[in-house]
Amino acid sequence: MIKKIVIAIVCFAAIGANAQDGSVSPYSYFGIGDLRSSTTIENQMMGGLGMYADSIHVNLQNPAAYGKLRLTVYSAGISYNQLSLASSSTKESNQVVNLDYLSLGFNLGKGLGVGFGIMPYTSVGYNIISESIANNADGTTSTVSNQYSGEGGLNKAYLALGYEITKDLSVGVTANLNFGTIDALRTQIIEDVQFGTLDNRRSRINGMDFNYALNYTPTLKDKYKLYSSVRVNTQANLSTRNTQEIGSFSRATGRNIEVVDVNLEASGLKETGLKIPTKTTLGLGFGEDKKWFLGAEYSFQDLSNFTNDFIDVDNLSYQNASSIAFGGFFIPDYTSFQSYLKRVTYRAGVRMDNTGMIVNNTEINNFGITFGVGLPLASGAGGFSNINLGFEVGKRGTTEMMLIEENYFKINIGLSLNDRWFLKRKIN
Repeated sequence: MIKKIVIAIVCFAAIGANAQDGSVSPYSYFGIGDLRSSTTIENQMMGGLGMYADSIHVNLQNPAAYGKLRLTVYSAGISYNQLSLASSSTKESNQVVNLDYLSLGFNLGKGLGVGFGIMPYTSVGYNIISESIANNADGTTSTVSNQYSGEGGLNKAYLALGYEITKDLSVGVTANLNFGTIDALRTQIIEDVQFGTLDNRRSRINGMDFNYALNYTPTLKDKYKLYSSVRVNTQANLSTRNTQEIGSFSRATGRNIEVVDVNLEASGLKETGLKIPTKTTLGLGFGEDKKWFLGAEYSFQDLSNFTNDFIDVDNLSYQNASSIAFGGFFIPDYTSFQSYLKRVTYRAGVRMDNTGMIVNNTEINNFGITFGVGLPLASGAGGFSNINLGFEVGKRGTTEMMLIEENYFKINIGLSLNDRWFLKRKIN
């Protein structure tokens, strides 16, 4: 049964990876693309909380959680996102299927846990058309059509270490290698002009950042736990190697007529840098082990100085970004032999994001509601492998100031398989 589920998920992810870009959002036009969720399906369904750690799940946000692992965990996640786009005058819908992460975590003994894997960091996938009226020298007017399209994004390969100093205190660090390519094409067509113009730009990006975490989970009144977490994702110093082509194309055939490479060295844009500022997350929660949990997290990031010198956007600026998330889970009875539903984990959460982007002097905010279940794959109590099914509904942006409002519905499927490594055999 497990093998069939794994094959189905892999096939579903492969179809989605070949059929779509990682994003279909017009907001992926800005910055380095649409930021992807950097957490497992289990955590996503609790509003994206990252403070909770246990012995059978990896936690991609919180390296200190690896110190809690007691089993080897293979984890993968995919998502289907249905997006409805609306402006003040038009509506459109689109969808995308993504492979969200592949990861492996295991315990090396004495409270030391290790994890590694790969996941998308940002995704770019947009196609925007803007029209305006230009006045000609002879007193007539012409329609000017600008089309902006882009694709690509960044991936993240990571190596994480977590150590359980005491039963209540864990620390961890993750090293992230970010790499990828972003392509941006702008074309312009003027009414009754035979040829159009193009500006094609490509950035190859790579760089490192680190994520440090501290978890403190003391036990209160014998069975309750207080969960507290501090995580600091350090500034990502990314280097970019850029190329640019400009030229013209035939409107009748679509073929390029004359395209030349721009000398970017002369303007100092051949090699540039991007600095993604430090992000800090504080978390606090309360619960009963293997029974229920409720928590909240607050994240903040100073984006006010972020710029992309190579791809500059006139109507874009940044301010400080922040996020508030609430969520939790409930397990009726994880030891139940008679009732499968009592061993199911029920999760829910909500998050509110101020993205830090100011477009047309308007803040771009995001609101999402999440919920889902963790389904044990074993037929009886004591099985640790599970499949996680989650849903998310939300809204980003606004139709004011000639902007786009996104209403999304997302389906998430995650697989968490457990095994035993590095255990000494005992002979009776």
